[in-house]
Amino acid sequence: MEWQGRRQSDNVEDRRGQGGANGSGPFGRGGGFNFPVGRRGGGLSIGTIVFLVVIYLIFKAMGIDLLQMVDSGSTEGPAYEQSAGDSRPASNDQISAFVRTVLAETEDTWQGIFQSQGQTYEDPRLVLFNGETRSSCGAASSASGPFYCPNDHKVYLDTAFFRELSNRFGASGDFAEAYVIAHEVGHHVQNQLGILGKFNEARERLDEAQANKISVRVELQADCFAGIWGKFTDQKGILDAGDLEEALNAAQQIGDDTLQKRTQGYVVPESFNHGTSEQRVRWFRRGFESGKLSSCDTFSGPV
Repeated sequence: MEWQGRRQSDNVEDRRGQGGANGSGPFGRGGGFNFPVGRRGGGLSIGTIVFLVVIYLIFKAMGIDLLQMVDSGSTEGPAYEQSAGDSRPASNDQISAFVRTVLAETEDTWQGIFQSQGQTYEDPRLVLFNGETRSSCGAASSASGPFYCPNDHKVYLDTAFFRELSNRFGASGDFAEAYVIAHEVGHHVQNQLGILGKFNEARERLDEAQANKISVRVELQADCFAGIWGKFTDQKGILDAGDLEEALNAAQQIGDDTLQKRTQGYVVPESFNHGTSEQRVRWFRRGFESGKLSSCDTFSGPV
């Protein structure tokens, strides 16, 4: 995928290195150390004092004198700021540049499609993070994988997922990674079209099995929308030989049936909520070959 040197989106929030889900980690990595306090206006409680003493002794045993740190006006912990173990990324690192470029390409594609239909496409924002962060849909973590939150119109991506995609799922390549981003942006497109809102309303009235069936249709449509983006990207001459196969392989590897076979040795179709490998490949390919929204109606007929 020839992505270098192309426009990069400004709609990216880089939270990598900020620590825990509350936006500041308990120690190091720029988050400082957050001391617990007692009741509001009541000073420190006995339990809090005991806790602080224990924490002090633990750090003292590690060779860290918290009192000296407080006296010097610093709560950053030992000198990790620019050490080799610092996880804070450079502002122009390759991962950020790649994500910003792919996001920019999705912006161009969907702005054009919406404009052709007399509509306005509002760009989503994409949050890069490490480990965990906070979203309007709750805590986001590396375990949850990439996802889109309709409440704040943001895509959340732990960049470690790219390594997992390659090492664990056997889906390597930059276009495989781009497919993941385009799929989540596909959910934003659904949100813009009112599809996600209707799904969330219906889900409240359905049992788990019924909700899973509708969820599969929602996810497969996002795959189809990702395929539409792939077609427009290919028309720009950005794709290299083998890029389409990378995306199709990624769709294959993260199908519900394939994932369940890999993790538990058997499949439970009633629990599928993203679609089988065959379905995910087929719907991405359909969007890629047609380039039309009308080809991505996963809600009519069998999927």
